[in-house]
Amino acid sequence: MSESDVPSASRVLVGVSGSPGSLTALCRAAGEARSRGAELWPVLAWEPPGGDLAARRSPAAAHLVQEWERLARERLVAALRDVFGSAVAGPPGQALVARGAPGRALVEIADRENDLLVVGAGSRGPLHRALRPSVSRYCLAHATCPVLAVPPSPLEAALAAAHRRNAWRLRLDTGDVQREFETVPPEA
Repeated sequence: MSESDVPSASRVLVGVSGSPGSLTALCRAAGEARSRGAELWPVLAWEPPGGDLAARRSPAAAHLVQEWERLARERLVAALRDVFGSAVAGPPGQALVARGAPGRALVEIADRENDLLVVGAGSRGPLHRALRPSVSRYCLAHATCPVLAVPPSPLEAALAAAHRRNAWRLRLDTGDVQREFETVPPEA
């Protein structure tokens, strides 16, 4: 059997940024990898502050690229620890740090037909949509493999509402908090 005849292992790739939505997607991707017997490939894509064009124009940016990449690796390790604990005992696979726009980097890495790309599909307000393109929409439009868009956790919306109340110095209604916890299904 030649090397080209050997079937490649199926992979479940997931975009990770450290946001609550990406951590939810990482949990879902780990479950998908286990159920499919596939490798889990968490991917954190990063760009220099201001983008690659600004980094090319600044002579100081060339010296900072290694530092930015190190910070990206630390953020990926922190996200893996948040989901899998300090032992980082998730399914087998590889964790990658890729330089580039997140959507484009994920689509380029998920290039096999038996890959599954998992992305968080967080709720986004009109201002956020205008300022930053949606990674999940990019992946859904450009990926050559199946894409699973994971909705945000219901607790994420409750947390955002609590942050807004705190920012406006409004009283927290404990009845609202109790109702939120009653709607969350128990963990299996």
